[in-house]
Amino acid sequence: MTANRLKNKVAIVTGGGTGIGEAICKKFASEGASVVVAGFPEDPVEKVAEEISKTGGTAIAFAGDISVLANAQRCVAMAVKEFGKLDILINNAGVFPEVNMLQDYSEEAFDYMIKNNLRSAFAMSKAALPELHKTKGNIVSAGSESGVLGIAQNAPYGGTKGFMHAFMKGLAVEQAQFGVRCNVVGPGPIDTAWTHTGTGPMDSKMVKTMKEATPMGRRGTPEEVANVYLFLASDEATYVTGALYMVDGGITVAKGGVGSQADSSMKDEPEGELKLKHSKEGHTSIRSN
Repeated sequence: MTANRLKNKVAIVTGGGTGIGEAICKKFASEGASVVVAGFPEDPVEKVAEEISKTGGTAIAFAGDISVLANAQRCVAMAVKEFGKLDILINNAGVFPEVNMLQDYSEEAFDYMIKNNLRSAFAMSKAALPELHKTKGNIVSAGSESGVLGIAQNAPYGGTKGFMHAFMKGLAVEQAQFGVRCNVVGPGPIDTAWTHTGTGPMDSKMVKTMKEATPMGRRGTPEEVANVYLFLASDEATYVTGALYMVDGGITVAKGGVGSQADSSMKDEPEGELKLKHSKEGHTSIRSN
């Protein structure tokens, strides 16, 4: 079911090849947007763009390290050259390389997060704003429950997301004079590679605790998160800026392990409409770019 809520809009989605990013790209395309699927060269950005095209949508791929300003500028230039403008920037790209007590947390993992969680959003926002001024567009960035709550063994990651929350609020205040809205989506535990043992840094105990701490008693789906990105990026949210929308099954307001008490209707994941093929893909380990 589509309503063409992004008809004639052009969007860049960073981290668009896997997990939540894939869902955002496919959701936006299904709602009429032309999408630039941006990600690491190793990510399936070309596949996602092809999958969108095969279903009647419009998408192209950009492969590069967008934490480098020159690459971010190239990505924006590609969108404008291909589609004539830029209306929406989604700063979804990020990494989750390690879970550890701070005294044992590696400096390499910390630096990797600063680069890919913070500098990527800084570079893409800086590169995109001149074009967004022209279209009175908007930016939606990825926050997290970790940026709101103090979560053990997640302090550095939560710190990067706390920065993102404050960064976007600051942009919302300063960019309103140019007609640009800036908001944040804060996912809780989502059914991607990050929250499964074997594909992410969490162990089985952490996965169990995570579900029990969520009032709805389950992970969210990438599509459920993409739905909120859609609202904030669309003209339905014209009076929303500087906001942090939590998509977390209630985890940030929970008091203790209440997930086991959730009604069975809440524990069942909705089937969704998007044909997602890369939800469990995406590297969580540190890699050179």
